[in-house]
Amino acid sequence: MTLDVALVQSELSWEAPEANRRHFDGLLQPLGQGPDLIVLPEMFTSGFTMQPGNLDANAGPRTLDWMAEWARKADAAVAGSLVWAEGGTHTNRMVFMLPDGSYHSYDKRHTFTLAGEDKAYARGNRQVLVPFRGFVFHLQICYDLRFPVWSRNTMDYDALLYVANWPVPRIGAWDALLKARAIENMAYALGVNRTGTDPKHQYCGHSAAYDALGGQLAFLEQDSGVLRVELSREHLDQTRSQLRFLADRDAFTPGW
Repeated sequence: MTLDVALVQSELSWEAPEANRRHFDGLLQPLGQGPDLIVLPEMFTSGFTMQPGNLDANAGPRTLDWMAEWARKADAAVAGSLVWAEGGTHTNRMVFMLPDGSYHSYDKRHTFTLAGEDKAYARGNRQVLVPFRGFVFHLQICYDLRFPVWSRNTMDYDALLYVANWPVPRIGAWDALLKARAIENMAYALGVNRTGTDPKHQYCGHSAAYDALGGQLAFLEQDSGVLRVELSREHLDQTRSQLRFLADRDAFTPGW
């Protein structure tokens, strides 16, 4: 069993959901019904804005409808994060939209204090696992990558899925940590980062996929484009069967 994943690395228009949706229309159209899963960057309709009030309150629901339409047309799941307004607060919410129009959502746990994200967005408080076409995905957003306990594979998932706006000055950390998360959790690690600039940062992509031993399966440096990678159920099971490292993992229980 295999799963075909399309990691979509792109520039983003600043605080312009409609323009970004049109832009991604053009990138997704050539994919047809090829991929099983299409992954877009963090805050793919706005860029990493710390002024969520600048966006129309209906931008989130409209983007959900857009994701549902693409999932239906492509017969694929569509994932990415967006600004979500609810009850007078905002969250950086990752959505994993299924082809039937239902979806899973994850609110970013580790808001990026260096940029003031903790002041602009409420942090999430739960981990989210998504079973899809024979694989279980653990949803993560950008800064979560720096916190290994939050992603520790005590739940027997198959793949970590990261979406990000990770800037150029710290891109070495992105490369190293994404590979490390794959190795320590004996799981696929997939990461989609953006390119281009926003009012404060420059981005250089480095979207990538790693297997359970940290082998790089795919990598896209600074160009915008679609990175394709195939996940193998058999290869993952065989690796875990031969190298039973997860059996020796810490439980992180009180007093450990």
